[in-house]
Amino acid sequence: MTYLGIRHFDRFHGLPVHTPAPSSGALPAAGSVAWRLECAYDEEADFATLWDQFQDVVDTEQVRALVIGPWWRGDYTPFAEVMELLVDDAPLFPALRGLFLADVVSEECEVSWLRMCDVTPVLEALPSLEEFAVRGCGQEGLALYPLRHASLRSLRFESGGLPGRLVRALAASELPALERLDLWFGSSWYGGDATVEDIRPVLAGGLFPRLRHLGLQNSEFQDEIATAVGSAPVVAQLETLALSMGTLSDTGGEALLNGQPLNHLATLDLRHHYLSGPVLDRIRAACAPAVVEGGEAEEDWADPDDEDDEPERYVAVSE
Repeated sequence: MTYLGIRHFDRFHGLPVHTPAPSSGALPAAGSVAWRLECAYDEEADFATLWDQFQDVVDTEQVRALVIGPWWRGDYTPFAEVMELLVDDAPLFPALRGLFLADVVSEECEVSWLRMCDVTPVLEALPSLEEFAVRGCGQEGLALYPLRHASLRSLRFESGGLPGRLVRALAASELPALERLDLWFGSSWYGGDATVEDIRPVLAGGLFPRLRHLGLQNSEFQDEIATAVGSAPVVAQLETLALSMGTLSDTGGEALLNGQPLNHLATLDLRHHYLSGPVLDRIRAACAPAVVEGGEAEEDWADPDDEDDEPERYVAVSE
């Protein structure tokens, strides 16, 4: 069984992630690392104080990447307070090209509890941003509105419940430089109400002409996605495709086999799936020389004490 999920990254935007300690002595060069800012449990400073301290000791004009970790002390506070700081001080970070909001793992806070907000303002405030990643769920305020951003090359939403309105806003946005797009749809229990229809504009091709990687992942409707991908024009322009982390079964696997060829891809990621061994083997053979990633199938879950309980399938990340 393979588990894919929320984790801290050692690198972001091509740079090693560095978390400065209060008494760490010499600091790395401002542009040599991705700076991870977090409110540590054993420190008294709130995020606003931490933010001011960071600007006092680091040349913000040279900072290329920022990673925002836990921003609260005590109760989980809304991210809107941090968003306001990022937007107000955006002119102080002219070299910023990578931004990761809510780099938080389950030991710190479940993704479904992260009190996110509308992330559109920070994209508008940073027109030179090239990579943007966000964690959070729709039921806790995660939102996006249609926008134009000429520089964004990589966009990633890691969610246990991605709202359909966000996906529709993305499909209504102009992102001419976008090369990588990852969407984790999550569970309906946590605000994930997106559908295949919401991603039709992306699948139709032409919306993001430079797109080379597409991740449609962590979905309860993974079979429907696979069926749509089978005839989606956008596939021809892709180099890598990720349909992992969801409830992909033999129904979706057969749809992939009966759809357009996928052997032009470098990688097809099917990890965390519910495919039978024979169907997965057929997909590997049909996609060669593309590498198909996917180990043993996840196990259906059913209550052993309930004879009428139907087996259930789960996404990799929800709460």
